[in-house]
Amino acid sequence: MDVISEAVEGLRIGRAYGRRIEAPGGRVGRSTGFVGVGFHVVLGGQGWLISEDQPPVRVGKGDVVLAPHGAPHGFWPSPDALHTLPIMAMGPVPPPDGPDGLDFICGAYRLDTGGTLHPYLRSLPPVLTVTPDPVLSALVQVLAADMTQHRPGAEVTRPALVDLTLIHVLRIWHDTTGGKPWQALGDPVIAAALHLIHERPQDPWTVERLSRTAGLSRTAFTRRFTARVGTPPMAYVISSRLTRGARMLRETDAPLATIASRVGYATEFAFSGAFRREFGMAPGRFRQSRG
Repeated sequence: MDVISEAVEGLRIGRAYGRRIEAPGGRVGRSTGFVGVGFHVVLGGQGWLISEDQPPVRVGKGDVVLAPHGAPHGFWPSPDALHTLPIMAMGPVPPPDGPDGLDFICGAYRLDTGGTLHPYLRSLPPVLTVTPDPVLSALVQVLAADMTQHRPGAEVTRPALVDLTLIHVLRIWHDTTGGKPWQALGDPVIAAALHLIHERPQDPWTVERLSRTAGLSRTAFTRRFTARVGTPPMAYVISSRLTRGARMLRETDAPLATIASRVGYATEFAFSGAFRREFGMAPGRFRQSRG
């Protein structure tokens, strides 16, 4: 199971955003928390990355910051407490006023219309930094140019570039941390169960059936799965099915009954009810919102 691919594909049910920010004196401010993933790449200047639970980190040109589950964070000229920073202004701002200005690009996937972040992303630190390799540096140059020039086709290029950048940041983090797998994939029993859930979403999975496949009792399997994945087995199954269904609604014109069958629901009515509980809207309305 390629967990990075699974995690990023799940984000595609949301919206990709990207912009370039030039903050005079490095006074960027703080972003409030959101459901999704965000990253920043410092193009010039320097400042302090400030988060809620970690010590401030000095950042400068070339540094990449990732908020894998949308935790609040901010940038400021001095290592102040996060709650003292003003909310980040998202409107036009003047360019940096000299070497202390901070010039950076932001990219994000926001799940504003509902959905659940993959547990792998939630298992990562709230805010982390990586040093780009040549591939990521090249991607950043293209992304920065795309955000700066506002050329036709941006609605297609922006999500693709945010995708590529995010995937490469996660790859670098994985390699930097010694290539350790997600805790769930490090357990062969749970990894096998996850593989089945993703490869055969249409199967009538129950805790009983999954635990039997794993060779464990229901109680032992549920406890072990929840500890490794971070969510109970059936909650994971439902989230995985609905995420896959949401992607099909976004990316295809398949009939609702076909989508329901492919993601493990006996009828389109059962799928619609579960989808509405997860996303707060009917599948048809969600599909229309893709435009």
